[in-house]
Amino acid sequence: MGSTQQLKRRIGSVKNTKQITKAMELVAASKMRRAQAEAVTTRDYRSAAQEILKRIGGVSDVANHPLFVTRPIDSRLVIVITSDRGLAGAYNSSVLKRLVVQLEEDRKAKIKTKVVTVGRVGSTFVARLNGVELASAYPMFAKDPKPSDIRPIVHSIFEMYSNKSIDAVNIIYTGFVSNISQEVRVNELLPTKVEGEKTWSELEVAIFEPGIETIVEPAVTRLIEAQLWQAVLESLASEHSARMVAMKSATDNATEIIDDLTLEFNTARQAAITQEIAEIVGGAEAVAA
Repeated sequence: MGSTQQLKRRIGSVKNTKQITKAMELVAASKMRRAQAEAVTTRDYRSAAQEILKRIGGVSDVANHPLFVTRPIDSRLVIVITSDRGLAGAYNSSVLKRLVVQLEEDRKAKIKTKVVTVGRVGSTFVARLNGVELASAYPMFAKDPKPSDIRPIVHSIFEMYSNKSIDAVNIIYTGFVSNISQEVRVNELLPTKVEGEKTWSELEVAIFEPGIETIVEPAVTRLIEAQLWQAVLESLASEHSARMVAMKSATDNATEIIDDLTLEFNTARQAAITQEIAEIVGGAEAVAA
């Protein structure tokens, strides 16, 4: 049992920590509500983008376009979305674990892997890995991000894919499920996949004016941008949710520690008072004798 002074200092320290974690919990909850609303609202746009890509890819001439043709994979680009800071539970570690799995799969398949990171936690992690090229690193987007913020990433992706320095593009991010549940997802951005039944059979043969290159590439760029943007919004909502839950757990733990230390402090103080009374009584009896 510690002294009352030590216990008092520990209680004060834990109380200060509790104030910080509670404040972080409230901030994360506020950000989460806004990020969650944006992520849920824009899901329909992502679904529409995927449907449009499928329909465009159903056109005979477009199906042979380089953006839609699957080629042997010698080099893969992986986009990884994390946060700029920690204190978000398993949010970052879950994404990075999935990245390690992808890197191991590529290594076994003798595929060279390049990584683009969004978020400083991811860039710090990848920079320490051997045999993995960090193609570029971006900080996680600040408050009120806009779709234009990700266009430099999209342009660099298409430039690398067009000059065949990469043969496939995957994105690893955290999908928002609920306030207490998030899941790591892996999407293939390029080559563009055409899956499912064709819905516009009348467009199997079409004439593009002024030409396929002029129309298809800008359209596909914007549609891929919509999917990447949705991944960013889902990641932001997931990050704030994970941080809110982590900080709530830390606050609850701090409350329990304070209660335990307070009980120990009261016990120690009572023991000290009892000891003092015993000493006074003993002294009085010695004087009386």
